[in-house]
Amino acid sequence: MDNFSQALAALQQGEVIAYPTEGVFGVGCDPDSPEAIQKLLTLKQRPAEKGLILIAASYAQLQPYIDESQLSEQQLETVKASWPGPYTWIMPSSERTSTWVSGQFDSIAVRVTDHPLVQKICLAFGKPMTSTSANLSGLAPCMSTEEVELQLGDQLVAILAGETGGRDKPSEIRDAKTLQLIRQG
Repeated sequence: MDNFSQALAALQQGEVIAYPTEGVFGVGCDPDSPEAIQKLLTLKQRPAEKGLILIAASYAQLQPYIDESQLSEQQLETVKASWPGPYTWIMPSSERTSTWVSGQFDSIAVRVTDHPLVQKICLAFGKPMTSTSANLSGLAPCMSTEEVELQLGDQLVAILAGETGGRDKPSEIRDAKTLQLIRQG
């Protein structure tokens, strides 16, 4: 089984995988599996209240998790115009979105990636993955497959091998309702 197939199979079986994104390596899992998210939170030593980002190959993959009725056409157009790319938007979450993903918020952080490998795995998986930086709490995000193996290798079933998109920062985060910058990219 090649590396891509191994990572896809791990995702489908409710495991946490690591993968390269636009700037840093991420770890993610099935956003509809509380068991998988629990593994991810344990791995990251991350509180569930913080919520997680969903990363997808297309806006259509994110749509079921978003309550578009709370956004104007102009707000939606602004969001969609920034994708695909390293831009994460905070959008109102739909009833389908589990609190395992949204945390303590009534919103969800979403991104349509321009990273070809992440697009490929989301398309093969048929939906978005959760995305948070691949690192243990308090340590710098991993920038290579080797760094992921050193920090998290013994706790991951699969690492999707590849290069990051060359950015040296995590994605920019903005609020879709106010357009306010939350995290500089």
